[in-house]
Amino acid sequence: MVAITADYAERVYAGVLGKVIGVYLGRPFEGWSYERIQQQLGDIEYYVHDKLDVPLIVTDDDIAGTFTFIRALEDHATNPNITAQEIGQSWLNYLIKERSVLWWGGMGNSTEHTAYLRLASGIDAPMSGSMEMNGQVVAEQIGAQIFIDGWAMVAPGDPDQAVKFAEAAARVSHDGEAVYGAMVLTAMESMAFVEKDIQKLIDIGLSYIPADSVIATMIADLRAWYEQENDWRVTREMLAANYGYDKYGGNCHMVPNHGLIIHSLLHGEGDFSETLKIVNTCGWDTDCNSGNVGCLMGILVGVEGIDASRERGIDWRGPVADRLYSPTADGDRCISDCVREASHIINMGHTLAGEGAYAPNNGAQFHFSFAGSVQGFQVLAGEGELSNPQGGSLHINGKAGARVGTPVFAPSKEVADHFEKAHYKLMASPRIFPGQTVFAQVSDPAATLYLGYYGEDDEACYVDLDGSGSVVPALSGPIFEIGVRLQADTTLELDHIGWYGNPDTLFERPKHKGVMWRRAWVDGVDHLFGWSEMFRLVQNEGLGLISQGTREWQDYSVTADVTPHLVARAGVAARVQGLTRFYALLVTNQQKVQLVRSVHEQTVLAEADFAWSFGETLNMTLTVQGNALVGEINGAVVLEASDTSLDAGAIGLVVEQGRTATHQIQVRPCG
Repeated sequence: MVAITADYAERVYAGVLGKVIGVYLGRPFEGWSYERIQQQLGDIEYYVHDKLDVPLIVTDDDIAGTFTFIRALEDHATNPNITAQEIGQSWLNYLIKERSVLWWGGMGNSTEHTAYLRLASGIDAPMSGSMEMNGQVVAEQIGAQIFIDGWAMVAPGDPDQAVKFAEAAARVSHDGEAVYGAMVLTAMESMAFVEKDIQKLIDIGLSYIPADSVIATMIADLRAWYEQENDWRVTREMLAANYGYDKYGGNCHMVPNHGLIIHSLLHGEGDFSETLKIVNTCGWDTDCNSGNVGCLMGILVGVEGIDASRERGIDWRGPVADRLYSPTADGDRCISDCVREASHIINMGHTLAGEGAYAPNNGAQFHFSFAGSVQGFQVLAGEGELSNPQGGSLHINGKAGARVGTPVFAPSKEVADHFEKAHYKLMASPRIFPGQTVFAQVSDPAATLYLGYYGEDDEACYVDLDGSGSVVPALSGPIFEIGVRLQADTTLELDHIGWYGNPDTLFERPKHKGVMWRRAWVDGVDHLFGWSEMFRLVQNEGLGLISQGTREWQDYSVTADVTPHLVARAGVAARVQGLTRFYALLVTNQQKVQLVRSVHEQTVLAEADFAWSFGETLNMTLTVQGNALVGEINGAVVLEASDTSLDAGAIGLVVEQGRTATHQIQVRPCG
């Protein structure tokens, strides 16, 4: 591994930011032709979501997939030799069938859905994405490329390692030219940390794929056309004529779209805005292409290069405010921001390079370390202005009564309702819970820390805290916002804000008609009902679970009343990190009780005879403290075990092949 550069963290942040900007820019007109874009929108020089009456901050596979699949590296001990099979395991952990991350277009129609079905049926990667299994057209669609940016950013200046990662990741779902395109782009992004010349980056990318491949041949043609013709519109026509959609099968083939990426990089000549304008105006898979280009250009030019467009009146960062959604089976990471995702990537890069952990301000969730970063903070009420010109603290200039905050759950019922109907759902857990401790550093006592939470009818409610070190009180609904409220006209610095500790909270069905309490649970079962019970879980085959909580939870007990009806197994889970990473206390239809570890594969850590019957309510408690696991039923210890595999995570309810019901769930910190 090449030693990381002094500006590594800042360049990763710029890459993440560029990815998000690119996706949001191209998303509203994804799939449009150049001609339609020209007719209805003109050149794409700024966000056009408002012209098409769609939100700017959206759930999207390009963002969610990019920042989810790289987590396989964290989950496999940051192993530089991680395999396609191991990355495929992480697909099954984070993807909720037909609900999260992917375009679920069906077998043989959506490449990623096809690969998922292969994985779920027991066919490991790379066979899951192979031409042998899925045919050439399906295997060569664009998805191998759109998810690879993280693999480049953990290996700055080390294209050998980056390409090794990216090829393994790409082969989970793709093959052939799709993998070659992903390898080229990954090598270019990795080297963009240390090399500025676009032509040299292309040379490096090409060195990893066969010279006679379609991707290599097309790139050679694009470079020749660029040398002959400066007008990108003319060379776009050449690309469309020789490598257009009509030449390749499927819904969204790699070759034409990879061509647009190289085309825009050549003609953009190192300018962030110009490059994005070209790749988006050219059409086809605009959010995918724009996201990859935005990431590469972000790494290449840094935050300064992104902000340089302000001199032309273009503010890429202000409307985005670092915000992104990444909905998966691990609800902790859904409500996120560019600094948070960059920090995870930076830490993986540090680990690979043998460097120490990256955790500014004692690991505060909001630390504003990068110039211009706001981590979702906006003026949500009253008057005020925010800035962070140097990085390190959020500068707030506001009037009395102003509320400056950031989301830690679905930011409003209206937003949640919108994404319930959207193609990509918003599946999120809150990030802050009663019993945890909030800490912050604010330069002016005129700023009061506050939390926003949902009331009895999902109305927005607010509670002030006593300051840094405050314990979050019991509240009537999920917490959706944290921030500061100004008690007087003031100018101040918010250096950081965060929280720590395990929760002390009770989950039960409220008596009102609100729904946000239910949406705080990540639903990974076939059917989830709420009739006379709080939850009725139904799983037709295999194992399913619902979960709530974060990976900051470590040592705690979870207690729930569990009433199984015609199940193979049912119970409670702790340290949940997705669908296949958790500990569970389960009763079985074989009159057994089990302590189970699931880390992609299930292992029974302890088992005993336990007599029970369908329809009987069992008060089940699973305690996790350090390496110790203790299971109790109806107040008596039934099993104990020790394991080191999982050190943190959410709580959950588990059902395997059948139905179970629960009215109440209690989480308490150990001790």
